[in-house]
Amino acid sequence: MGNTFGKAFSITTWGESHGPAVGVVIDGCPPGLELSEADIQHELDRRRPGQSEVASPRKEEDSIEILSGIFEGKTTGTPISMLVRNKDADSSKYDIIKNMPRPGHADYTYQMKYGIRDHRGGGRSSARETIGRVAAGAVAKKILARHGIEILAHVVELGGIRASPVQVEDIKANVESNPVRCADPEAAKAMLERVKQVREDKDSIGGIVEIMALGVPPGLGEPVFDKLDADLAGALMGIGAVKGVEVGSGFAAANMTGIQMNDPFEIQNGQVACSTNNAGGILGGISNGEIIVCRIAVKPTPSIARPQNTVDMSDMSGTEIIIEGRHDPTIPPRIVPVAEAMMSLVLADHMLRSQ
Repeated sequence: MGNTFGKAFSITTWGESHGPAVGVVIDGCPPGLELSEADIQHELDRRRPGQSEVASPRKEEDSIEILSGIFEGKTTGTPISMLVRNKDADSSKYDIIKNMPRPGHADYTYQMKYGIRDHRGGGRSSARETIGRVAAGAVAKKILARHGIEILAHVVELGGIRASPVQVEDIKANVESNPVRCADPEAAKAMLERVKQVREDKDSIGGIVEIMALGVPPGLGEPVFDKLDADLAGALMGIGAVKGVEVGSGFAAANMTGIQMNDPFEIQNGQVACSTNNAGGILGGISNGEIIVCRIAVKPTPSIARPQNTVDMSDMSGTEIIIEGRHDPTIPPRIVPVAEAMMSLVLADHMLRSQ
């Protein structure tokens, strides 16, 4: 039913935005992995609302509870069940518009598919569903760390403001030091001002997030239908608000010649390597040992406090809607840990499958 992701390392997320709790069940985690609630909480704190001036003011601690699969600080190889209780939900703003599908949201399509939906905060289609993904991604990161693999993400564009190219060291040093999670400090300042401006205008902005995997060995990925880049694209596109995915040079490849696009092979420190990385670390659906690079296009937050046309499905008439409540003026800064989680889940799954 579309709630389970992965093969050798699989996750099933559950819960609604204004329900009692949200969570995830992980199956396929190897036994003997040291894991604590603190490992999970670190990643959830990066995702939670109310953390900065560019995030929703909804106040949630997002405290993780591990219910199964851990004994004496280590995984047992059995399913790991985790939950986060919703404590600051306010459904009053949604009750008055429950029959009016919000432009840009999944209200109408959920109603058409199921004939029923939880209108409170978007229900299952809410961004709070990503809590389960981030919690599971924290476990996947621990698995990948055993193999020397590190996942990083950063905002490279926000509201039309583009960051200058940065090095990996810049990403590690700067991303968590500013609320827009941009590794270019000067661009980060301009992005923050842009966010303040659109918030005052009761509008929102989108942007681009780059996700990278360092230390991935060559050979991960299955040819033909389970290509590594195909799985990564599906995982990243499966995040709400993502409308486009690039791998490596992405759409820029359409304007390159073959000699410009191809990554020449050479010997570096006694190993085969590429002198460029236009392929984004993947050839023929299989990792080639270079840094895996993906970018996602994230749309503006659809919940905006400005008049928009919609319909009232209770009497099938046209009407106008103003969406009130607590919402992010921009999504990319908070989507960073979610994107890292999805890349981690794909790589952990392929790593376990390759073994």
